[in-house]
Amino acid sequence: MWTEVAAALVLLVMGLRVWYRWQAGVCGSKASLEGKTVVITGASAGIGKEAAKDLVSRGARVIMACRNVEKAERAAAEVRIHARGKGEAVVRQVDTSDLASVRRFAARILKEEERLHLLINNAGIVGPPTREVTKDGLELTMATNHYGHFLLTNLLLGLIKRSAPSRIVILTSDSHDEVTKLNPDCLNFEHDHYSSFTAYGQSKLCNILFTLELTNKLQGTGVTANCVHPGGVTTEIFYKGDVTWKLWMWGKIIYLMGKDATQGAQTILHAAVSEELEGVSGKYLVDCKEAQTTDLGRSQKLAKQVWEASEVDVKLQAGEKHY
Repeated sequence: MWTEVAAALVLLVMGLRVWYRWQAGVCGSKASLEGKTVVITGASAGIGKEAAKDLVSRGARVIMACRNVEKAERAAAEVRIHARGKGEAVVRQVDTSDLASVRRFAARILKEEERLHLLINNAGIVGPPTREVTKDGLELTMATNHYGHFLLTNLLLGLIKRSAPSRIVILTSDSHDEVTKLNPDCLNFEHDHYSSFTAYGQSKLCNILFTLELTNKLQGTGVTANCVHPGGVTTEIFYKGDVTWKLWMWGKIIYLMGKDATQGAQTILHAAVSEELEGVSGKYLVDCKEAQTTDLGRSQKLAKQVWEASEVDVKLQAGEKHY
């Protein structure tokens, strides 16, 4: 009996795996990126590295912005081999959880690069089981996933606008739909209940709201901003840092039934290069097509409140505003 049950479970898992991968979107664009410059955070592994491989293969100069330079250099070597002489992959150090690091990185980009056609805010973590605060006074998950990218985008926005037509792609997750309320005055869980999954979901909702308000501020500039849910993807995010049993289990489930990193990168690439998204902004993309967020994710009022709170929390200066 137990043999039959086990066999049925294996068949069910394999069937779900095949179906999920079969219905996943694929970026069909063959667009060239010759002469284009790209910044992608968190490109040393997973979907970030796979996106870098594709973009360099299209002829782009891809700046792989990563916390661990040694690891990123190994990834860049893989990217160059994959690109077979096309494009360029360079590594620059940035830790999106550290606002000073973000400012140093942005200053270097502004000094060294004449154009920036594509910014992909990809780096992210699922936070630790207990609340941790960065040296900037920000909750670690929010700092890494939201605040660092909010600041980086603002710092580079002038260069991106001068390079138009250009695009900004912001990684989010369907985990945002677990968030039923969001207090813009308590984004760092100073008073609200904290858990690693709650913090992750909130940071992903903030990514969506950031995209929404950024779209409003970019109207008429030739710059678009869209957010992407890559799907359930097998990456190291499930095993980094102080891993909870729940996160470990999710990692194993997605390993069995989810996408690999190449498949997970497809919607990022669709948002980055697809001709059908030329001039299209403010969308939430899943499996290379538009999808719908929760009501909170569509709230213009909340998006504006989160933007204003984020400006205060990252101490955005007048000279750092380019909208």
